[in-house]
Amino acid sequence: MFNPSQEEVRRFFCDVHARQRNAQPMDALQTLAGQWLAEHPEYDAEMADADAAVAKSFDGADGQTNPFLHLSMHLSISEQCSIDQPRGIRQAVELLAARRGSVHDAHHEAMECLGTMLWESQRSGRPPDGNAYVACVQRRATKD
Repeated sequence: MFNPSQEEVRRFFCDVHARQRNAQPMDALQTLAGQWLAEHPEYDAEMADADAAVAKSFDGADGQTNPFLHLSMHLSISEQCSIDQPRGIRQAVELLAARRGSVHDAHHEAMECLGTMLWESQRSGRPPDGNAYVACVQRRATKD
């Protein structure tokens, strides 16, 4: 299983940002990450200096979102949808995207469900409940 360190994740996104800015070639994962970076220009300053990004603490105390966590969640949801794991997530996210008129907005809502699933798993000491995660996204897709 792929389990990068915090530093590796931050350097990955900073490298993608630099490659994108310099029109350098990228592999498939870098290209996908670049697409999500393009959706979040507010993170440009954080991505511009990899060493500063590695050193910075994103503890939420200042009200600032952790851009690396946010982008990683976009990548996770993209991958989940591409392989439909947990089963039903692709359809749920597609329905939510159609309902909201935006894949990006659908991802942001799915992130809330994903975050809740992970928090509950950590709190209970049980494995993540993919069915509850999919059901949460489905509920959002069927309400206004």
